[in-house]
Amino acid sequence: MRGLIYKDITIFFKDIDKRLILLVIGVIALLMVNTGVYAGIFASVMLAMTIGMQNIMSFASDEKADWKKYQLAMPVSTASVVAGKYISVICTLAVSLVGSILLNLLPAVVFQSFHAIAWGVSVAAALIIPLLWTGICLPFTYWFGFRTAQTMGLLTVIPMVYFIKYFEDGAGFSAMTSSVTSYAVVAGAAVIVFFGLSMIVSMIGYNKRRVSTLR
Repeated sequence: MRGLIYKDITIFFKDIDKRLILLVIGVIALLMVNTGVYAGIFASVMLAMTIGMQNIMSFASDEKADWKKYQLAMPVSTASVVAGKYISVICTLAVSLVGSILLNLLPAVVFQSFHAIAWGVSVAAALIIPLLWTGICLPFTYWFGFRTAQTMGLLTVIPMVYFIKYFEDGAGFSAMTSSVTSYAVVAGAAVIVFFGLSMIVSMIGYNKRRVSTLR
């Protein structure tokens, strides 16, 4: 299983688009102009969404390399294959977490203001969103293939964008931080349970497709 985890993490970092990094830098600068000290929250959400998407995109590299043939020939169980992928997702949370801290540090230094609640919300988003994103998309990948999961990933973007837009244009940043903080712990626990259930569903789907392929 360790080899599979190493493979997935290596692909994750290898497939990061340098142009995406430049785009993120530009967006962060724009956010700092429009949202001030709260820019770290929205930048953290964007980074977390990118981390989730990048984990799903690693399946595209597997398909290009025709990895499935090799994987089926390997002496590893269904549980090891799927669990390895889910563990690799958890490992990439370190990137999301460190990135969130740095993204909050920048506006804090620029505006010389430390907003503890904003940092807390950012960290919660950095951990919850990638787990939620992959928890939704991975079962679709193992049951129906990468293209279906890619479509679901794009659909998942919509409610997150509306969530950000609502607080930006409606309730305001202070309302967002106070209301989100009160639900962060409950949401985190729910996402962890959901992530575990997602892994079980993925195992069933992968095993079903594996059996049909071997026939």
